[in-house]
Amino acid sequence: MVRNKAQGFALIDLIFVCGIIGLLCSIALPRLLLAQQSAGAASAIGSMRTINSAQLTFALTCGGGFYAPKLTTLGIAPPGSNQAFLSPDVTSADTVTKSGYIIQMTATPFPGSPGSCNGVAGGDAGQAFVAAADPTEPTNPRFFATNVNSSIWENSSTLFGVMPEVGDSPAGHLIR
Repeated sequence: MVRNKAQGFALIDLIFVCGIIGLLCSIALPRLLLAQQSAGAASAIGSMRTINSAQLTFALTCGGGFYAPKLTTLGIAPPGSNQAFLSPDVTSADTVTKSGYIIQMTATPFPGSPGSCNGVAGGDAGQAFVAAADPTEPTNPRFFATNVNSSIWENSSTLFGVMPEVGDSPAGHLIR
């Protein structure tokens, strides 16, 4: 008499494999979330640098030495060009969410500022500006801001309301 051998996995084998996979996931998940936060912070810092560059270009070429009052202003190409000062992912609104950060910018209107080549009315552009990136996740403790000095500051709470348009931030530390 010939007996057939049982082939395949036993239930205990499947439970054991599922347990090992669960253990590995529980070890890897916190590191994955930290990596995601680090990537978002790097993107926010890059956005602050890009805004600085776009504002300088706007002031030198289109704003008559004055800075754009809003992010959407930097999304309008000057006459004779098909390229805006900033990409649409940052200029679709005055406050945008990108890579887990809320990015916003403002400039105090200066009454003597001239109109710009891309449609900013006279008196609306500013002598300086402030831009900030605040995380969307409450567990993320990294907040960033920049101003006309082109330095990027980091703090554990928002810098948007406290960052001056010119000079050093009263809170946080400078990113080198």
